[in-house]
Amino acid sequence: MIGVFDSGVGGLSVLKALRAQLPTEDFVYLADAGFAPYGERGDDYVIERTRIVVDRLLRDHQIKALVIACNTATAAAVHLVREHYPDLPLVGVEPALKPAVALSKTRRIGVIGTRGTLASAKIRTLHDSLKDQAEFIFVPCDGLADAIQNDDAEKIRQLCARYMQALGSFGDEYGQIDTLVLGCTHYPFAQHHLAAHAGQKVKMIDTGEPVARQTRRLLEAAGLLKAEGEGSVTLLTTGSQQALEAAARRWLGL
Repeated sequence: MIGVFDSGVGGLSVLKALRAQLPTEDFVYLADAGFAPYGERGDDYVIERTRIVVDRLLRDHQIKALVIACNTATAAAVHLVREHYPDLPLVGVEPALKPAVALSKTRRIGVIGTRGTLASAKIRTLHDSLKDQAEFIFVPCDGLADAIQNDDAEKIRQLCARYMQALGSFGDEYGQIDTLVLGCTHYPFAQHHLAAHAGQKVKMIDTGEPVARQTRRLLEAAGLLKAEGEGSVTLLTTGSQQALEAAARRWLGL
């Protein structure tokens, strides 16, 4: 059993990539929706919730590996989880700044995420290592993850319009943003709203596929891959089970 954890339904975008990469594996997905959103809280809060969730997944489900499918929890707590459980194969997520640099031709890259993620030391360090290679425009998107979590279509539309306008001009000309990093696992579920403002020429990057590939590599290295069978998904939440299952049907076809 592989544990996948997010503050809400956003990590389902990562779970979708994991199931495509690892179709025989069994997954338990825990949405900590009763204590969300994480992105507008302090590090101490996120660290404590991460500790509680990871302990539950290990105790109740004996997970063999863990994917922290939440940018905010990864930024605040992944190093502490690694220290506490050094033998647990662990993959976190972070905004895909490096892949964006490789793709961008205009060298101007937009990055959207929660305030907590974009203000984290982890992102500052990553940005510092890349800032000579491209210009990054960071826009914290307060409320967007929560609107996606609640499937509030009108609010999603309004917030996407506001934050895309804040980023500036999109296109493939000099001075325009040609690559957009989706720095929250909720945001792929609003990609069509974002694309309506960015245009067809702008590339959008999320972290689902790289995370899935890294998870497979770690399982192979540890000899933990499930060789055969049909994989299962168990859905857990500290919030509304009905809402989580509806999101899984809508986005994963479960």
